[in-house]
Amino acid sequence: MAPSHVKGPDLKRFMDKKLRLTLNGNRKVVGTLRGFDAFLNVVLEEAVDEKPIAANGGQDQQVYIGQIVIRGNSISQFETLERVKA
Repeated sequence: MAPSHVKGPDLKRFMDKKLRLTLNGNRKVVGTLRGFDAFLNVVLEEAVDEKPIAANGGQDQQVYIGQIVIRGNSISQFETLERVKA
């Protein structure tokens, strides 16, 4: 039986920071974290979808998305692109 005092993720220190999220299917989205909930659903602002151009290791193509909500169960990795105080 799960404890009744289970909290959601503690992402407060990442608020207003630029993040790169890796999603299912190895898709990558970069944006500024504006909100989250207990299910790890996140709201990113100024989001950009990074798509690889070619297999030769060239620059990624960036497609501007704007504001986006991403379901928590599709996020496989968080990476901060700015310094975060511990």
